[in-house]
Amino acid sequence: MAKLFEQIQFGSLTLNNKIVIAPMCQYSATDDGEITYWHEQQWANYALSGAGLCIIEATAVQAQGRISFADVGLWNDVQRDQIKTLLGKVKSISPMPFGVQLAHAGRKASTDKPWLGKGQIKPDERHGWQTVSASEIGFNPEDVPPHALSIDEIKQIQQDFALAAKRAVDAGFDIIEIHGAHGYLMHQFLSPLSNHRNDEYGGSLENRMRMLLETFSAMKEAVPDQYPIGVRISATDWMDQENGWNVESSIELSKRLEDLGAVYIHVSSGGLHAQQAIKIAPNYQVPFAAAIKPHVNVPVIAVGLITEAEQAEEILLKGEADAIALARAILYDPRWPWHAAAKLDEKIAIAPQYLRCQPHGLKDLFSEF
Repeated sequence: MAKLFEQIQFGSLTLNNKIVIAPMCQYSATDDGEITYWHEQQWANYALSGAGLCIIEATAVQAQGRISFADVGLWNDVQRDQIKTLLGKVKSISPMPFGVQLAHAGRKASTDKPWLGKGQIKPDERHGWQTVSASEIGFNPEDVPPHALSIDEIKQIQQDFALAAKRAVDAGFDIIEIHGAHGYLMHQFLSPLSNHRNDEYGGSLENRMRMLLETFSAMKEAVPDQYPIGVRISATDWMDQENGWNVESSIELSKRLEDLGAVYIHVSSGGLHAQQAIKIAPNYQVPFAAAIKPHVNVPVIAVGLITEAEQAEEILLKGEADAIALARAILYDPRWPWHAAAKLDEKIAIAPQYLRCQPHGLKDLFSEF
């Protein structure tokens, strides 16, 4: 059997294959952070894709933690109840598990929808608000600097992550991912480029990891025993490797997260600094996953310009990662897992309504959910 189509365990959760739909912001929620019809059709599309798991977009734990005014939120019970209704519909057509990525954008909040423009919306402008971060250092020089969080405000954010985690369980999500990557709030605390604090949340690596580790622990306490929580990290800032966040720091963080009960480490990179110099190419982030994998016993997920079935299979065969996450590739080709199964001579379970479209010559490609 192709490794891509083997089962994998994320803690107590079993996936039928190792294809994960990575979180992708849709910027299509209401101004109140509530889901819309766009999410209904998008989640249903994900559910019928044949992937082993879908993790929905970065979902804010506070209103000021949204990347944009059109981000999904889980900071109140109305949002929870609407998501619960939609998840019930989605799970009626597919057994595929769904997860949610809980997030706070920190200094990268208060932006416009990406197709309408880039950059910060100022606090005194429509759809804008005052951002927060570890320190008063803006992402861009022209940004209104973020407010440096007080200790009490840090504790409130940690509590809001825990409350959102409880709502995620109540809504019916099968797994939670905490967003510690891409220059958002948790990453802002991790990197010395954005964290210039001189208290217990800044300075040493131990102190800079504290925000994420304490937040993870608060979430674990809020959910049932054995409920799975994973973490997405940026393995490097793609900046000065000595002074920025780097792979060595990511290895230490991953080990600490495993000790606290993380069921996987999802390895991305970048997003912390506007002048990052990313060398984009197929598999460009896979070496980071490969570097972390020997140091932890939980699954490591690779992501980043993995677009072909054979490419994904080779990563797994080489032992560079344990699972493969797809983002833009599955937006472009929502049936990517079907096509991967055909290329790798594997069978994939699909909805019975689609069985009649089994390609000629591939009569053993599809089975029913």
